[in-house]
Amino acid sequence: MELAGKESEGVSDSIAPTFSENSKAKKDSGIALCLSGGGYRAMLFHTGSIWRLYKMGLLPELDRISSVSGGSILAGLLGLRWSRLVTSDLESDNAFTDLIVNPIRALASRTIDIPAVLLGFLFPGSISSRISGFYRKYLFKRSTLQDFPDHPRFVINSANLQSGALWRFMKPYMRDWKVGEVKSPSVQIAKAVAASSAFPPFLSPTVLKLKQSDYEENQGDLLVSDRYRKRIFLTDAGVYDNLGLETAKRFQTVLVSDGGAEFEHKAKPAPNWLLQTYRVLQVIDNQVGSLRKTGLIGEYKSSEREGAYWSITSGMDDFKVKDALPCSDSGTAQLAAISTRLKKLDDQTQERLINWGYAVCDAAIRKFYRDDLQSPDGFPYPEAEV
Repeated sequence: MELAGKESEGVSDSIAPTFSENSKAKKDSGIALCLSGGGYRAMLFHTGSIWRLYKMGLLPELDRISSVSGGSILAGLLGLRWSRLVTSDLESDNAFTDLIVNPIRALASRTIDIPAVLLGFLFPGSISSRISGFYRKYLFKRSTLQDFPDHPRFVINSANLQSGALWRFMKPYMRDWKVGEVKSPSVQIAKAVAASSAFPPFLSPTVLKLKQSDYEENQGDLLVSDRYRKRIFLTDAGVYDNLGLETAKRFQTVLVSDGGAEFEHKAKPAPNWLLQTYRVLQVIDNQVGSLRKTGLIGEYKSSEREGAYWSITSGMDDFKVKDALPCSDSGTAQLAAISTRLKKLDDQTQERLINWGYAVCDAAIRKFYRDDLQSPDGFPYPEAEV
């Protein structure tokens, strides 16, 4: 399996049914990493994947990190701590655990979605503002997008409910190709991550308040009236692209960590409107994700792109790599079935998720991308296994 493409940064973010529509375009030679959505489950799974990439020495080679929803929680912290992380001693895990793992696990030890919903209903302030408040308190403080490094480029993705286009948060600008671009945004990382993880209908929308003077003048912008520019209604980026591939299309090499849940079949879907709406969203998300993944894998197989894809629903036997860490199908299936929530997870489950992300990332990278890399010594948490 191997992949990336031409990101139409100044043209269009039209929803691509597959990833291959730009496969013939000239691509940048850099490397992009995509972190999918999936709540705390994905956040911890990606933490294991990033840990393995760190131990392999591959993090400094990345040129772009594109994230969605639960993946954006980790990406936001990774961007904030990047300069300290990449200059640390790779022979020691202390830097990675102190800078990344411990804060992520501290957040995963707290339920924040239900409290945010209750507080949002009972008191002044939106549900989304409560979520961003939790992110600010436990991870990001008052850091803004301007605290991200210049390289690699961190892209936190969300979806604009008004325009139907992707809204991307980055250090140099934030934009929606229809609405326009705001240079050097001072948006807090907590706000951007809340917008990326604003899962509908309960945690959505996140509202950005802007002025016309904030935007750059561009004749190609389509929605320039105050109705579209002064209040931006954003929702979970998974509605648009749960793998974060859209903003990685320009790159020849793309690595994808997919912590999205496996689609659950239901013989008797709930008849009430609320649960049925949730079920419809699951069906849409599954279809969009499947189409993008199909395009991605097709380009790997045709050698139009390079890289590797690994998923929380993968089986270790899929990779058949020498000295892979032992991971049973029953254990990994149990982890993949964890609900997509911002709900407290016990220590053992956290460690197993991190171990699984670490192990499957290692297998995918060594099988499909870099077969010259050494096998791992063991799991980050040996006693928890998978």
